[in-house]
Amino acid sequence: LTTPKPKMKKPIFTSNAPAAIGPYSQAIQWGDVVFISGQIPLIPSSGELNNNSFSDQASQVIDNLEAICKEAGGGLDNILKLTIYLTDLAKFDEVNEIMSKRFSEPFPARATVEISKLPKGVDIEMDAILSIEV
Repeated sequence: LTTPKPKMKKPIFTSNAPAAIGPYSQAIQWGDVVFISGQIPLIPSSGELNNNSFSDQASQVIDNLEAICKEAGGGLDNILKLTIYLTDLAKFDEVNEIMSKRFSEPFPARATVEISKLPKGVDIEMDAILSIEV
């Protein structure tokens, strides 16, 4: 019998997504599962907010998720579970429209919740769990 190799948590980092603004990692890989921390609409190259419109914010958040997915060896289609945090649930339909353009079927499992505030006063944040080939 061979002893299975122990899994170790591995941090994922890319300069193509915003650096963590606290004591956390952009993402952590455990085996073939990657947990991506909440992403807000920060532009990685400048650290500025992309907040001209809600659509710009949502698109930037997805860009940031995608960059981390790529660094981990996957893409948006590898996302199994997506959580979306909104400061105004009236933006639900707009989020669905943006997601339909960026994600393909089968879409990830998802929860969307309205919360009172998000970091830096943004209107949207997303975190994700994805599976990749190892």
